[in-house]
Amino acid sequence: AEDYADYVKQPYNSPFMIIAFQAIEEKVSEIASATHVDNTVRVQSVRKEVAPRYWELINEFKKITGVPALLNTSFNVAGQPIVCTPRDAIMTFFGCGLDYLAIEDYLVWK
Repeated sequence: AEDYADYVKQPYNSPFMIIAFQAIEEKVSEIASATHVDNTVRVQSVRKEVAPRYWELINEFKKITGVPALLNTSFNVAGQPIVCTPRDAIMTFFGCGLDYLAIEDYLVWK
């Protein structure tokens, strides 16, 4: 999860995704879906001691794909507000094309 420094120029701790970093050109193809048209990316640096489960997820994804990054997006369908509660999440999940939904220690699937 600390590998973000290998993907952006002038990296520094950014735990809240509020800063756009310039992506390193040679790495853009690995993170193309997260790269804006101007080759910037908004990074959320994740530290194991702060978010251990998320850190583990990122590292497992890296083991499988070689890429130490996940893409995040809002959880809502067109015309609906962003999901705010577990109830919202379940209702939205069953009304959209997702196959799996993870909430804390629970995994729901269709």
